[in-house]
Amino acid sequence: MHWADHTAQRLSQKNDSQVIASGITPSGEFHIGHLREILTAEMIHRACIDAGIKSEYIFIVDSMDPLRRVYDFLSDEYEKFIGFPLVNIPAPNPDGTPNYQGENYAIHFLNPFLEALKQIGVNPRVVMNHETYENGEFAEKIDLAIKNREKIHETIEKISGRELPESWYPFNPIGSDGSMDGVTVTGYEKPYVFWTDRNGVNGKSDIRKAEGKMPWRVDWAAKWGVHRITCEPAGKDHGASGGSYDTGIPICRILGGEPPEKMVYEWIQLKGSGPMSSSSGNTIGPIEALNLVPPEILRYVIARTKIKKHIDFDTGPSLFETADEYERLVSNPPKNGDLNKKKKVARDTALGALRLSQVIRGQDATLSTAGVSFRHLAMLAQIKSNDADVWKSLNKSKHIEGEPNEVLRNRLLKMGNWINSRHFPEAARINIQEKITEENKNKINQKQMLFLTELFSKFDLIEWNEGEINEIIRTTTSEIEINPRDAYIALYLVILGSEYGPRIASIMSEVGKEVIVNIFSKSL
Repeated sequence: MHWADHTAQRLSQKNDSQVIASGITPSGEFHIGHLREILTAEMIHRACIDAGIKSEYIFIVDSMDPLRRVYDFLSDEYEKFIGFPLVNIPAPNPDGTPNYQGENYAIHFLNPFLEALKQIGVNPRVVMNHETYENGEFAEKIDLAIKNREKIHETIEKISGRELPESWYPFNPIGSDGSMDGVTVTGYEKPYVFWTDRNGVNGKSDIRKAEGKMPWRVDWAAKWGVHRITCEPAGKDHGASGGSYDTGIPICRILGGEPPEKMVYEWIQLKGSGPMSSSSGNTIGPIEALNLVPPEILRYVIARTKIKKHIDFDTGPSLFETADEYERLVSNPPKNGDLNKKKKVARDTALGALRLSQVIRGQDATLSTAGVSFRHLAMLAQIKSNDADVWKSLNKSKHIEGEPNEVLRNRLLKMGNWINSRHFPEAARINIQEKITEENKNKINQKQMLFLTELFSKFDLIEWNEGEINEIIRTTTSEIEINPRDAYIALYLVILGSEYGPRIASIMSEVGKEVIVNIFSKSL
């Protein structure tokens, strides 16, 4: 059984209906690592729906979280906004200065991300946390937190091992200057928290309004109760022993709620670069990734991997291998039959991953590839001078009939973006040579030259298509009694100027007989 289906089944044993949640703090550009949490939650939600379980997926935006520091992309003018809720801060201009005429900071970073989520088939109900405070939905939880302040204080210290100051309070009021930093609570009379801020100003905050917020560990536990969340996957930083998940569970109960079962996922790593981190710059954004990679492939990367196993995400050479794996599954999904337990598990896992990889729930997976393999499209996108020539080639090869559909148009657009990006593997680049260089000619031995000469002599004997080109390469290799690897190296050196590359017969067919004959004429 797929991990999402197994989770849905387990959840249904505890609750008849589910509220699956994930969330984000809109403090800056998001990275692809955020998608693991979001897609993990969304896939569990889909699995619930597929199993006939009532489910809602919500995406909580921590818009009340404070600006914690001046990030690298911000100007020094943001120093004055440290401690302000993100929703109360102006968005940055391209040069990092505050744009006082535009949208707020939280919305500025959130909206492009939500658009990216739509492209990948994620359409949650978005919950802005500052609105939950504004609407007074947290008031009861804040009141309980304050009344149980000592108990929560003790819980956090005991479980996390952190020592909290005696002045710690489960509510951080916003001071007279708009910041939550340097504000000391002096008393509480429901519904008001009284305080003195760092400027010596005295004031009060109404817990029924967005005039302050609970600290993160209390806020998270309160959300579980307010939104009746039954499942919320969390990264291993929050899920570590003594982390915010462990403290959140008892705090949620102190606040009168029932916490979800603890669920921890491993991080996504950029292959060879370690965990992604916005602060370190070791990142790729989901918007950037979706401009390069078909959405089904991105979903498949998450769907095929158990949540407790880390993912090496690669927009370089391994992307071909991932696409190959996905396309094999699409074209030849595992069948029912007399299978042992291990093979049944593998079959159900593969079919579940395929089902959950589709952008549109329930869509036929074959529609996602539009009948053209990722590798073939990569080759055509480099060889052909424009889209029209690509469509002409695909019609000629019977991959498509008539005009391409929207899926294929989008795949070609993303392919072009990938080829022109820093991520495209150099080994996969196709540069057709006018003729072989002297340096490469010196790499070709006598037998390889004999093979090339004999092959060249047969060009006029065949129909110029991939199948017949493959056949004369095979027969010529056999006749000359040359090692096939040496034969292909010679071909690659003549046509591409390297010792390897995409399928050479396909390239020769697509480039055209005239071009290949011209290369051989100048090179031999």
